[in-house]
Amino acid sequence: MDEPQQAAHKIGLVVSVSGSRVSVILSEVGGAGEGTSASEPSNVQVGSIARIPTKDSMVFGMISSLRTENPSFPPGTDEKSFLEMELLGEAMRDPESGRETAFQRGVSVYPSLGAEVYAATRDDLGRVYARPTASNVRIGSIHQDRTLPAFVSIDQLLGKHFAVLGTSGSGKSCTVALILHAILDQHPSGHVVLLDPHNEYSNAFGDRAEVVSPQNLELPYWLLNFEETVEVLIGRGAMSREVEVGILKGAILEAKRRYVGEGRDASYITVDTPVPYRIATLVQYLDRQMGRLDKPETAVPYMRIKDRIETLSSDARFGFMFSGMFVSDNMAKILSRVLRIPVDGKPITIINVSGVPSEIVDVVVSMLFRTIFDFALWCDRAKSVPILLVCEEAHRYVPKSDAAFASARKAIGRIAKEGRKYGVSLCLVTQRPSELSPDVLSQCNTMFALRMSNEPDQDYVSSALPDSAAALVNSLPALRTQEAIVVGEGVNVPVRLSMDTLPPEQRPRSASAAFSSSWRSDTAVNGLVEETIERWRRQDRG
Repeated sequence: MDEPQQAAHKIGLVVSVSGSRVSVILSEVGGAGEGTSASEPSNVQVGSIARIPTKDSMVFGMISSLRTENPSFPPGTDEKSFLEMELLGEAMRDPESGRETAFQRGVSVYPSLGAEVYAATRDDLGRVYARPTASNVRIGSIHQDRTLPAFVSIDQLLGKHFAVLGTSGSGKSCTVALILHAILDQHPSGHVVLLDPHNEYSNAFGDRAEVVSPQNLELPYWLLNFEETVEVLIGRGAMSREVEVGILKGAILEAKRRYVGEGRDASYITVDTPVPYRIATLVQYLDRQMGRLDKPETAVPYMRIKDRIETLSSDARFGFMFSGMFVSDNMAKILSRVLRIPVDGKPITIINVSGVPSEIVDVVVSMLFRTIFDFALWCDRAKSVPILLVCEEAHRYVPKSDAAFASARKAIGRIAKEGRKYGVSLCLVTQRPSELSPDVLSQCNTMFALRMSNEPDQDYVSSALPDSAAALVNSLPALRTQEAIVVGEGVNVPVRLSMDTLPPEQRPRSASAAFSSSWRSDTAVNGLVEETIERWRRQDRG
């Protein structure tokens, strides 16, 4: 037996092996013949690691449950204690040298009945939670031993999507910022697009972020596909929707072909082709078609579309989409800015949609994610750059229900299913995982589960995680702020960890209002009400 085994504390014997689950009877304590019952040592608890020597290997598992049979007080001779373990992996033993190889997932040699079980030592934890050999970053420390760092594998994390789930106040935003900072510190030429619905992240990345808001955002209407255009110009509740859709289709098609110009090849143009067209041409088409009608009442669908165009064009809130008298083909400039190509010292774009009018925010999100995916789809594979899309409040844009606007759900769902083929990765962040589309969540191969007190959310996350994480999932309601259960391809084995603390200047602005300190005295600021009303009217979130 090697030295670590001799130094380890024996906790029991194997009494049952079923697949990856092992049952262990805990060793008796007390003097021989005293008849005292079994009792777990202090280092035997749910979530702890234990090891079992076999003939050819050392098998490691995580304690998932503890129980006592025939309990009594005071303890009687019939009282026995058991634990259940989920096997995680093994370290094979070299037959010649007797030395054990590095820990690896999966078990090829199962423990036998009667095999001795030992509590893991610090060295064992260091082997199980060892730093990956592939590119990796540190994000925290192991819960069982805070002196041991916790790492995630970058390519496994980003290449196969990941999710950050947890109730409000559990540290989701800080977790996202921590992960991104850790990755971008090592990879300053990254390409990250972060959707920020609450203006939390604009100060968290300093000079390395390109912050885009409605005040400096430029997403021209002609980048919308036809489904998104219908949502903006017609809506879902229009009484003559089918008629208006047909009219709008013909108008857009003609406007795009006229922009390309007569004598030039326009055969490739459809209503979804991202080429510019002029709103004025659209209105001219509507006027011309109305002039050919015999009955005034048949002009109502045309008038509805025209009125909607005029309303949007004159509303300053929609200026980022319907501004300017002139139209130019600036699609390359827009995509270069959003995707950070070239990076130019700013590897992350933060898109602040908090000031986007609520009636079209879903359309804007749909346009952004769909356009980014289409760019990756049509990009030369030899020249393409991987892109990470971070979607805060993901349950809003990818809901379980299909009652909401379907285009955003469809765009993000397509990235979840096909994005990795084209170098587009997805990070979903939500405080209500039970409201998130299960099809999309199932595509996330790494999950950071923070504290959850809502039972439906706990059940939903539990159903999405592997059996090997069952012991950790049960601790979700008891997690402290900055603690997380991490499961999936990004880590060697499921792990409970404490996230590293971000310096104040790198934290998102997501803290709750400090009522107790603010309400102790009258701290009213002169002009506060007037200033707020002015920002309100100008739709300026700052």
